[in-house]
Amino acid sequence: MQFNIRDFEQRLAPDPARVVIRPFHIAPERKPAQSERAVRIVNAVLALSIEECERELNIVDADFNARHWQTQGVYQRRFDQVAEQIELKGDIDKPHRQLIGAYFCHEYSYAAAAIMNPSVVPHPDQSGLRKGDTRFVLSLRTVGEGHISSITFREGILSADNQLSLWPQPGFSVAAEAENPRDEGVVIAHRPEESPISGTVLFPFTPAQRNGLEDLRLVSFREEGSAKDTYYGTYTAYSGSSIGSELMQTDAFSSFKLSPMNGTASHNKGMALFPKRIGGDYAVIGRQDGESIFFMRSGDPLCWNGGQKILAPVFPWELVQMGNCGSPIELDEGWLLLTHGVGAMRKYSLGAALLDKKDPCKVLARLSTPLLSPSNENREGYVPNVLYTCGAMKHGDWLFLPYGVADSSVAFSLVEIKSILERMS
Repeated sequence: MQFNIRDFEQRLAPDPARVVIRPFHIAPERKPAQSERAVRIVNAVLALSIEECERELNIVDADFNARHWQTQGVYQRRFDQVAEQIELKGDIDKPHRQLIGAYFCHEYSYAAAAIMNPSVVPHPDQSGLRKGDTRFVLSLRTVGEGHISSITFREGILSADNQLSLWPQPGFSVAAEAENPRDEGVVIAHRPEESPISGTVLFPFTPAQRNGLEDLRLVSFREEGSAKDTYYGTYTAYSGSSIGSELMQTDAFSSFKLSPMNGTASHNKGMALFPKRIGGDYAVIGRQDGESIFFMRSGDPLCWNGGQKILAPVFPWELVQMGNCGSPIELDEGWLLLTHGVGAMRKYSLGAALLDKKDPCKVLARLSTPLLSPSNENREGYVPNVLYTCGAMKHGDWLFLPYGVADSSVAFSLVEIKSILERMS
């Protein structure tokens, strides 16, 4: 028996036209005394007459106003940051403040190089839909200049008759702004109220995240007795030399709490949170030895230690290593866990296992052959021979499965859950 899979025509690809305004650090992160170069630039702008300043600002506006949302507000906030750093005093008029802010900003194409590793959850707003329709939020890892990874989102609807509709992206993308961007610990970031979820970009904020926020695994989490879900997302923070696991928390994708994890397991990639507590504890699936899948429990979603190995490489297509591909999905039969396996020639394929509902350390069954594997049509790209997902979503009797293709595009499929379970042994 073959898997019952339906592929969608829609596919997401890198897009250099999607740009946001980012801070441009003349003297990166040091107290610019403090930065002689930054002071020189500020003084040069302040030396301009009001007429000269307005003329230069008009040039900047002509170049960038139509490409971004509320540039004047962005320039003003950037001026405030620079003024604090260089201890700038005095009453400065609005045009000079904005022009100074513009000198300390730059345009960044956040999805020019790659788009990959999606995950998907039901949207917090399910109003106005037909019976059986599901509105969803899709997270994506996008890569731009300097191979910096950021988190972006797309919204859409999966209809009762399994038709996929991706909402168009808005004209402008906006980078979420942090309340405390210099803190090493917890960061609270916000998207502007007028900006849709699909136009929001989460960039690194702390030194631990400097080179990227990678592979967000979203999950819709519900506490027992609660009528409302909280959205969590585990991801990898990459500093350029070291990695660490962190946790994103949000209620409606308007404010985002980003918190470092701690404990011995937090130094590994690919942790995925269960959508509810197991035996009163939070639970995750992760990989601690670089090649096998572990189950862990904790009373604190930010602290993870120990763990029990539950799945190890057995079949040829996964002999190099295994890992999870998102949070476990609850079925009547048990927890459906999507996995990835790495085989010969570093080919990444997708698999699945079924875990016991009450005791997820018990593996009830697993696939001996890949669910999806790179083919001639799905192997070429920035990183060839890789299929990868960070999470799927149950939709009726089907599994809605977005997945990255060779780190170069994102494809979408529906897989009949029954056909997965019947192939397990």
